Formats: sequence, structure tokens, C-alpha cells
Amino acid sequence: MLTMRQKATGVALLAAVAFSVTGCSSDSGDGSANDKIKGAGSEESASASPSASASAAAEKNAPAFAFPADVKATVQRDTTGDAVKDAVLRDVAHSAQARLEAFGKGTGQTANMNRYFAASALTYWTERVATVKKDGLTVSGQYRFYGFKVTDVANGKTAAVRYCEDQSKGYSKEIKTQKVLHTNPSDQDFILYTLQAAKDPAGDWQVQRQSWKKGDASCVQG
Repeated sequence: MLTMRQKATGVALLAAVAFSVTGCSSDSGDGSANDKIKGAGSEESASASPSASASAAAEKNAPAFAFPADVKATVQRDTTGDAVKDAVLRDVAHSAQARLEAFGKGTGQTANMNRYFAASALTYWTERVATVKKDGLTVSGQYRFYGFKVTDVANGKTAAVRYCEDQSKGYSKEIKTQKVLHTNPSDQDFILYTLQAAKDPAGDWQVQRQSWKKGDASCVQG
């Protein structure tokens, strides 16, 4: 979805869809270590062949995600029984996949990015995708999104959300050579995202601000 991993032998490695270059968690923008999301708690912040996910297929007006043939996205999301919260979590899960799709396509100006991102979050990710492509990199492997939780809802129009991403089987790939840049798994492959979303006139919940923390204990799994 996407982040940058550690730099190895001079090559910038993606850590789940390019959040910051070479592990620079202090980058400005939505991934800043000082960027807090209202209602998201006190956690420290830091940022396949074409097919639709099984869960999305059952939704009305569901998005279709076109991932590269060697990219797989898995979403593990439970329902809460609350219609508003479930809608927020559904669209936030879509946003995570949209971000991964954008890195796979090499452009942040996709239909799904414009549907599920807005404001500074859309600007930030559009720039990150462009930078990663300029560096000659794309994504490969498996990405898993889980631990979705709405931590605050205001007037049914804005919400604070958190979720985790497992990038332990996700890697950077050189566009020119198609070489996959494998790395050794570590706790830094598990990332906690906190974000603020708002409901747009079409009824979709769009991510407007987003931040993250790598290696957060609430996301790390064996």
C-alpha cells in the first residue's frame, strides 16, 4: 500500500508501498512523526492480475483493483454492527488497496486514489508514487491489512481510524530489470496507520490525513 524500507547497497527499498524514502520517518507531510490524528489515541505517528477483492465484490458500486500479477493484497476486516463505522472501515480498507494499486501502476492519479483519498493525503501519496517511480522502483509480493478500528466519529461526517499493515512478504522491485529486492523480515515490516477520514458528497469516506509508525507493538505478529 505503500512505504519505503531501509536502503540496501544504495538502493531504496519499498516497505509496503512507499511511505517515506529509506526509512526517513521524519519526512514532512502526512507521515511526519509529529502529525497526530484527532481521536486516534496517543500512539506515536510516523505514516495479481486485475481483480476485485472478494469482500468488495459483494458491495454495491464496489471498486475494482488492478494489481500487478505478482502483487497480492489481503484485507482482514470484521464488521462492528454499526452502519456508520462499518462504512468507514470498508472505505478505509479500500483506500489501503488503492494506495498499493497506485504504486503498482506508477501513478497516484488513479480512479481509486481520487475516490478514496483527498486533501493533503492525496497530494502526499501522489508525490510519493511519482518519486518511487522516478527511482526506478515498483512493488512486488504480498501485503496484508488488518486490525481495523474506528476510534472516533463526529456527526457522521468525520472519523478517526487505525489499522495495521504487514509488509513482511512485500518487496521493492526494479522496474527496468524486474529484479525483486528481497529483505529479511523484521518488526519494522509491521506498520500502524492512524488517519482522519471524511464523508464526501458521493457517500464515500476519503482519507484526508494519514500518519504511521513502523514496528508498533499492537501490529507486530510472529
